Amino acid sequence: MTDVKEKTKLNRKEITYNKLKGLGQDIINDVTEKKIPTLSVPSRGTSNIVYDDAKRYYVLGDRYGKRSLGNVKQIKKIGQMVHVANFCKDLVQREKTATLREMYYVSEGWGIGFDNQQESNIVGEDIEVTLGTTREDLGLMPEEDGASVYGNIVLQEGDIEINALKSGKSGYTISPTIDEVDFVGHDVKRVIAVETMGMFHRMVQEKAYDKFDTLIVGLKGQAARATRRFLKRVNEELNLPVYICNDGDPWGFHIAMVIISGSAKLAHVNHDLATPNAKFLGVSASDIINYELPTDPLKDIDVLRLKELAKDPRYRDEAWQNEIKKMLKIGKKAEQQSFSKYGLEYVVDTYFPEKLDAME
Repeated sequence: MTDVKEKTKLNRKEITYNKLKGLGQDIINDVTEKKIPTLSVPSRGTSNIVYDDAKRYYVLGDRYGKRSLGNVKQIKKIGQMVHVANFCKDLVQREKTATLREMYYVSEGWGIGFDNQQESNIVGEDIEVTLGTTREDLGLMPEEDGASVYGNIVLQEGDIEINALKSGKSGYTISPTIDEVDFVGHDVKRVIAVETMGMFHRMVQEKAYDKFDTLIVGLKGQAARATRRFLKRVNEELNLPVYICNDGDPWGFHIAMVIISGSAKLAHVNHDLATPNAKFLGVSASDIINYELPTDPLKDIDVLRLKELAKDPRYRDEAWQNEIKKMLKIGKKAEQQSFSKYGLEYVVDTYFPEKLDAME
């Protein structure tokens, strides 16, 4: 099994390297044939982002934009793309990684640098979507720390085996290169991902990992790409159901839905990140009512966001529509920690057992 996985990793690196090399070769071929070099870049405009009902996540359409050295306004952008592609080719070849911030500073020495990091990030995304690969395969990593995983699963990073149940109170930190991590073994039946680290630590302290035979994942707010990739992998490779528990507000709903059906911004990689079979556990508007939770009134921006979600194709399901309407009707929102009204242990001793029982 390990040999097969090692070959898969090598194949990903080899494929990425060849794609990067091919991008440069296409430009050289155009010059050799006395043609004006052009690059075809898939459009990431809203009109080219489509919700695929069968796949249950956003995908890119078939529209492309042309960048040509024959257009004076596009020369700098093409130059930046070539520099970034060459930088990534070097990373892949040497099996190294660099943060997006490091790439921005490295570009200062190119003589065709970026005005700010946002601009360099966008060019990195252009390479990603043009080659049909991920930034992680390109060797580019985010700055943020990964999410935390606690529970009985053993992972292998290189020559090191890590048991997330024996890695301290914060468990295992999900690596940005999670596709290079092997799942060696586990003894769990499900995964519960929670939005806040406060809830994560509460579940660890109350031994929810043991009570529910579960992995606990602390999302740290909006889940990073590596976190979403981890959730997708454990769902598909280990056949573990994934449940998501967030704050009971439109922003919590959105965090859950990005895990389930991906985001429009990352339509080009949602096939690697979205987990369509993941389920929203709560906190729902119904929970706010049924458990008589402490609440805060919805702000105008909350109401506006809920109305936007109601029109979003990812929320077509009747259950989602009912929860959105119910929250608008009661005009209230609640945090995960609001269950502490009944005691610190209540969320693990009562709420989760009742919700899991109803859903399973």
